[in-house]
Amino acid sequence: MAGSASSASRLTVRGRSLLAGGLATAVCALVLDERDLLSVGLFVCLLPLVSLLLAVRTRRSVRVARSLRPARVAAGTAAEVALDLSGGPVFGALRLADTVPDAAGPVPSTPPRFTVHRIGSRGARVTYPLAPTLRGAHRIGPLAGRAGGALGLAEFSREMIGPDRLLVVPRVVGLGGAPRALGSGEGIPGAAAQQGQGSPDVMVRTYRQGDELRRVHWRSTARHDELMVRLEERPWHAGVTVLLDRRDSAHRGHGPGASLEFAVTLAASIGAHLLRRGEPVQLTTEDGVPVTTEEGLDPMLDALAVLRPVARPDLAGPPTAPGRDVVAVLGTVSAEDAGRLAARHPGGGYAVLLDAPTWEGAPATGVPAAEVLRRAGWHVTVATAAHTPEQAWSALVAGAPVGAR
Repeated sequence: MAGSASSASRLTVRGRSLLAGGLATAVCALVLDERDLLSVGLFVCLLPLVSLLLAVRTRRSVRVARSLRPARVAAGTAAEVALDLSGGPVFGALRLADTVPDAAGPVPSTPPRFTVHRIGSRGARVTYPLAPTLRGAHRIGPLAGRAGGALGLAEFSREMIGPDRLLVVPRVVGLGGAPRALGSGEGIPGAAAQQGQGSPDVMVRTYRQGDELRRVHWRSTARHDELMVRLEERPWHAGVTVLLDRRDSAHRGHGPGASLEFAVTLAASIGAHLLRRGEPVQLTTEDGVPVTTEEGLDPMLDALAVLRPVARPDLAGPPTAPGRDVVAVLGTVSAEDAGRLAARHPGGGYAVLLDAPTWEGAPATGVPAAEVLRRAGWHVTVATAAHTPEQAWSALVAGAPVGAR
């Protein structure tokens, strides 16, 4: 990104003092008719003026290009910013200061400030690392430049280059398995996944942990030399909806350690995990609005990167699409809200409820809404700030409380 905004070249205090002294000397020389003293006065006046001209030349000739490598990273992943300088030469020292928000995370030992004394014929490059810890679209820049002559008589300040965009997407953690009944279409697309309720299906697939042994198809097992199970009585399956509760009132904490960031990481990881298993996945917010209209993991992560909390008070919303399973990642939920969510998906679903006050140091006290959802046929697990997204998912898969052994 090229460009410059405001710029200025001016004499420093030292330069202005020297110019004033030179003028005074020249005036006195004229009054006293001292030619030698006049030469000295004119020379002293000339020094700051030449320095000012050199500063103007440097300001106009030096060019900077910024590159982010990469421009899209996951939270907690290192990135690098490179500044390529060309033009010149530099008379004196060129001081550069880039603007980086704390959330983008320049390391404290290497602040983005540099001093360049020389730009060669092939240019010059300076780099600095970033360690972004918080998802979002971060502005890197603008880059300010300031240079002074060798004698410190003149200087210029200029916005060398405008801001660039660093997109930090949520971290995706590796998850394993899936709740036994999740994805009644077994992740197999096509016509075989769209048969009517109760229609026989002689298709088989490999055994997964949690499958019932009575479904083992022994003839196919012998033929493939591994356990195979029958796909019987499979209803039409339209995919999985991952519902993310982003309500500000439902979450606690600040920064990367907030419960909302835990929920976003878990929702992104669940979406990625189910996509790898071949499930059609749609990520929605608590109001039922899809996070993105595009399919695939990258569009989902890009949309989650810029997702912000809302002041919505409850979980009321439209019913979920028929034939879709629901996996909800929820913050603080009242019993009334749990009832509203159950009414939106009366067939039951899967939910991870966050005990949000624990993200502010409060002790775990249990979540009454969990029982409301369980009575409505939902599979529910409760996670606290002491748990990881991997533990929350494993507990949901196992149908046990988080941390249970």
